[in-house]
Amino acid sequence: MSTPDAAAPGGSSQPPAAASDALLARVVREESGRIVAALTSSVGSFDIAEDAVADAVLEALREWRQRGIPPKPGAWLTQAARHNALDRLRRDTRYRQKLALLGEPVAAPADRPIDEVDERLPLLFGCCHPALSPDAQLALTLRAVCGLTTGQIARATLSAESTVAQRIVRAKRKIGAAGIPIRIPEPAERAGRLDLVLTVVSVMYSEAHLVPGRDAAADRDLAEDALWLARVIALALPHEAEAQGLLALVLFHRARESARAVDGDLVLLADQDRTRWDAALIAEGQAALRRAAMLRRPGRWQLHAAIAACHADAPTPAETDWLQVLTLYDMLLLHDRSPVVRLNRAVALAEVDGPAPALAEVDALADALSGYHLWHAVRGHLLRLLGNDDAALAADLRAIELTANEAERRLIARRGRP
Repeated sequence: MSTPDAAAPGGSSQPPAAASDALLARVVREESGRIVAALTSSVGSFDIAEDAVADAVLEALREWRQRGIPPKPGAWLTQAARHNALDRLRRDTRYRQKLALLGEPVAAPADRPIDEVDERLPLLFGCCHPALSPDAQLALTLRAVCGLTTGQIARATLSAESTVAQRIVRAKRKIGAAGIPIRIPEPAERAGRLDLVLTVVSVMYSEAHLVPGRDAAADRDLAEDALWLARVIALALPHEAEAQGLLALVLFHRARESARAVDGDLVLLADQDRTRWDAALIAEGQAALRRAAMLRRPGRWQLHAAIAACHADAPTPAETDWLQVLTLYDMLLLHDRSPVVRLNRAVALAEVDGPAPALAEVDALADALSGYHLWHAVRGHLLRLLGNDDAALAADLRAIELTANEAERRLIARRGRP
């Protein structure tokens, strides 16, 4: 995401309100998941814990602006959430017996050493339970683990605020009614559940690039949240190869952020100024990919990351090892035969064998992807390479109709111009 993040930590030149908002954004990102998990453990209700923390964040936003940043922001947020949970329990006779459990203060998460078991992981697995719909998993994760408000989630996912609020309420009811545990699954079921968790993080990162306009990104950078969450998972589960693979994938993509858009216009990978890529993030991604490889359990996230690494390693577009990219896509199909993966493989096939066989592969995906704007965009690109400009233009126009993202529309519209 290339737009400025107004809530990002800034320097001393920021006005007091902006400084407190920036610090609050960081504290919420780092601590809200821990607080929700700790309160859920104490009161036995994810619903109460999540509401208590959400209300505490709103109180902090108001109080810190008026009275200044407290000495221990994480502890302040923890105490405020605990008080909110107590108030809720006092009002609800069904939970009176739980009050005693809150007699002992909830530990301030900010004071805990980083090498302890991360409380955010059980919460993350609970939010990504397969009984919840993908939309609900994403909304609940953004709310409970990352601490985004309903409005922020609505802007980040291009959804109406009322729709997001309903998704969250229904998801929390589902967790309560179905007795979905807030815990890390046992090893036997962890692999499948972990893939759901990693998928939500991947979707979160992708959603960051669909946000239209400056205002939507002003309060939180969703891409940075996704990277942060990928790091949390990889750090907590160092022996899960796919967790390392997803972290590597997000790092490689994040490294190209500053070159991905110029003055609000998207820049294709082949046209990006590679000197603007973040070498430190690429190195971190390569290290994560090596850690994954050492575990000798290949999977789709590692293969996605390996493909991204091929692009990151190429000094120029002409030096991209497309044969290796195509080989990696062939391996990826063994783990993920989704139409989108096959579409991306067709792009690599065009570089190795030419546009004609690639177009045949793309056309074979018509039934599955005719409503997907990138299918038309790739088809238009291949048709233009084959000299069929009229059909290419028609494909481009259909792609423009199907995307709601203005930057993508401008990018596609520029193609084919002299």
